[in-house]
Amino acid sequence: MIDTVVYNEISDTVDFIDQTLLPVEKKIVACRDVERMAVAIRRLEVRGAPAIGVAAAFGVYLGLNGFKGSDEALPKHLKEIVRLLGSTRPTAVNLFWALKRVQDVIEKAIKAAPAGEKWSAARDAALAEALTIREEDIEMCRTIGRCGEPFLKNGDTWLTHCNAGALATAGYGTALGVFRAAKEAGKTFHVYVDETRPLLQGARLTAWELFQESISATLICDNMAASLMARGKINGVVVGADRITAHGFVANKIGTYGVAVLAHYHKIPFYVAAPISTFDLHLEHGDDIEIEERDHREITHVGATRLAPEGVDVFNPAFDVTPPELVKAIFTNHGIIKPPFTKNIAKVLGTTKS
Repeated sequence: MIDTVVYNEISDTVDFIDQTLLPVEKKIVACRDVERMAVAIRRLEVRGAPAIGVAAAFGVYLGLNGFKGSDEALPKHLKEIVRLLGSTRPTAVNLFWALKRVQDVIEKAIKAAPAGEKWSAARDAALAEALTIREEDIEMCRTIGRCGEPFLKNGDTWLTHCNAGALATAGYGTALGVFRAAKEAGKTFHVYVDETRPLLQGARLTAWELFQESISATLICDNMAASLMARGKINGVVVGADRITAHGFVANKIGTYGVAVLAHYHKIPFYVAAPISTFDLHLEHGDDIEIEERDHREITHVGATRLAPEGVDVFNPAFDVTPPELVKAIFTNHGIIKPPFTKNIAKVLGTTKS
């Protein structure tokens, strides 16, 4: 298993793989403060909704670890830590889910601790909760993989977009967790990997992951998917998600919507794999989701090499939204969710009576 984000007890650091360097270099960064963790999330050194949540939880611990103020100043400092981390990526709901979960635990610890021990109680509570979130994420992803694995038949060829693997989680993967589970079940299959412009997470990360685990895979350009589908080369599509609304609108890496449309036209099942923490029941429709727009250089340059005319106007949304009518099913750690999504999401998440 790939350890994407881990706590190093010996050095008291949070160690993560710098994904901006893959596949050329696998570099482990030892992170010692919350500011560095915020930079890592913003720069996509750590990326993928579940991994962002785990990293943010550990980031709160790092922020408290360096606190030198009084008991009275501690609550304000905690809010500043959460604000900093929450400002890094607006679309991935796991970030805010993890921050709220850790913040709630810390606030209870501060309230219960005697004077003079509130900082240590808060710090210890933060670390314990971050470790729990990480372990839960790994188990959730294994469950998601087992949930989706029966849909992948022996001899199938599937397509995936972007990276929803171990690198996007604490270490097992959501969409790629389906492939890992299928391999563990002894199935033979093949995976086509979209390159995923503009940052090539499919080419750099998904292809690398599958290669590391000897899962049969072929890398393609994003604009080749339709041709493969038309030739009958794709039996199914599975992707991850950064946010799913109460009505089943799925925000995921830009280009996902196009793949879903193509799959629908060619009558190929399109699946989404995501933990329950990725659902945002406060939002109903896709238009309610805030879509992050990133640096124009991600499109105009590859590294230091310019690809486009200087001064050209650029639009660079990091995500798009796939409507529920294009989704065949959602694989979750609480089971399979099928249409009608509004009813069944509420049922599975326990927000309505069965």
